[in-house]
Amino acid sequence: MKMEKLKVLSTDEIELIHSASMELLSTVGIKIDDQDVRELLQEKGAIINDNTKFVKFPENFIEEQIEKVPSSFKLHGPDGSFNFEVNTHDTIFATIGTPVKIYDPEKKSGVRKSLLEDTIKQIRVVDSLENIVCSHVDVWPGDIQYTTIHVRCIYEWAKNTKKPYGLGVYGKLSSTDMINMVSIVVGGNDELINRPRLVGFFNPTSPLHLPQIMTNGLQIFAKYKQPTIIAPEALAGSSAPVTLAGLLTQTNAEILSGAILAQIFNPGAPIFYGTVSHITDMRSGNSAIGSIETGLITAGIAQLARFYNIPSRGPGLVTDSKCFDLQNGFERFQTLLLAAQAGINYITCAGTYEATLVEALELLVIDDELAGMVKRATEGIIVNEDTIGLETIKKIALNEKPGATFLAEKHTRKHMKQELYMPIHKLINRNRRSTWRKKGSKDIMEAAREKVEDILRDYTPPELAQDIDSELQEYIKKVEERTIDDYMKAEGMTSGSVSLPGSDVSI
Repeated sequence: MKMEKLKVLSTDEIELIHSASMELLSTVGIKIDDQDVRELLQEKGAIINDNTKFVKFPENFIEEQIEKVPSSFKLHGPDGSFNFEVNTHDTIFATIGTPVKIYDPEKKSGVRKSLLEDTIKQIRVVDSLENIVCSHVDVWPGDIQYTTIHVRCIYEWAKNTKKPYGLGVYGKLSSTDMINMVSIVVGGNDELINRPRLVGFFNPTSPLHLPQIMTNGLQIFAKYKQPTIIAPEALAGSSAPVTLAGLLTQTNAEILSGAILAQIFNPGAPIFYGTVSHITDMRSGNSAIGSIETGLITAGIAQLARFYNIPSRGPGLVTDSKCFDLQNGFERFQTLLLAAQAGINYITCAGTYEATLVEALELLVIDDELAGMVKRATEGIIVNEDTIGLETIKKIALNEKPGATFLAEKHTRKHMKQELYMPIHKLINRNRRSTWRKKGSKDIMEAAREKVEDILRDYTPPELAQDIDSELQEYIKKVEERTIDDYMKAEGMTSGSVSLPGSDVSI
């Protein structure tokens, strides 16, 4: 039978968290910066308070909107040849768009600022992997104009992969750019709406705040029905209660408010019920994403998502380690395994370390192996007369020939590929020490580095039609002519109101 899902909450405890979240949303509400959004919500039945910018949601209003969220949807690559379904019962694996540095063993510090060349390599490596089905702007290119990163990355995505792509819903103007460029690639808005290509990231600010620049972007992604992850990054003990029950209650209210907003913008807009929430390390004051509590929070999110019948997203393969040591290994695997055991439907963060701020292409191929292992574990053990193989056991046990084994048996040949996980990239060394030494005594990072080099050397990018390529480049040129003031005006924001992630720019 398949592995039972890990549960950290009883039915009564889920109901208690739900009830407390309903009370939060109906009596305190959620702070929404944008006045137009507040007024739109008021028209639909919410209660607003312009003095505090908090919007209160009656419980029946919440339930009405949550029922509109689809329980499944498909994502497609640029040309539509690659696709996968996101639903409430399967688990798939992806990356995350936060690293601003990349591993470089040639540097004294071991890392350096990431470049557009690294972004392209990352997209190509993910395209070649079996278990990791989607990349996002995982490597922020620090060598190009910040205000053009979104369009430059969309361009490289269109040229270098058959898989979908993810970006932050960071503002109305940049989100519109992304939609427009992808529409050029796929042949129009109708095709994009009917077969989504993008994953959006919408991050509420804990506690209980939906920033204007995020709601601006969510409106665009919801309009074109591009699946969007509603993902608070609350830290137990600093931006959320130190108790995991309190954190889950608060983040549940934040996620539901984002889901409600998406449905108000466009009923049926697909979302992920998501989280990257973890804890504050009480000794250092830093975040601790590799903690065991991250796995517990993620497991709770998986159960709450199923309660609302919404596909879930959670972190796995995360670590606070700054190098490739034992901590890196056990933290990334335990967060992955707990997320998968709990039934998270979209597990992200492959290829990262140092609290997801640094990318290593080597880790991508290692994590692809780990994802394969975890998939095999969750499949459990199939027990029937055929898999028991009673006659084969009798045959070998009664064989008078010395040294008889099961290796050459028909039963072994029939079942070995589906029963035993065989590492895809052959990074896991199971040879004897003498053989390992003859082959260079390589550790797993060295083997992974060689695998990455093989992938990049042999990679053949998809063909992009010349007319589409030219149209995309013309669009990029228009974006390059913009100033920060153009973005501020488009978002209805004032100077100094928000800092842009991954940069020193403040607008």
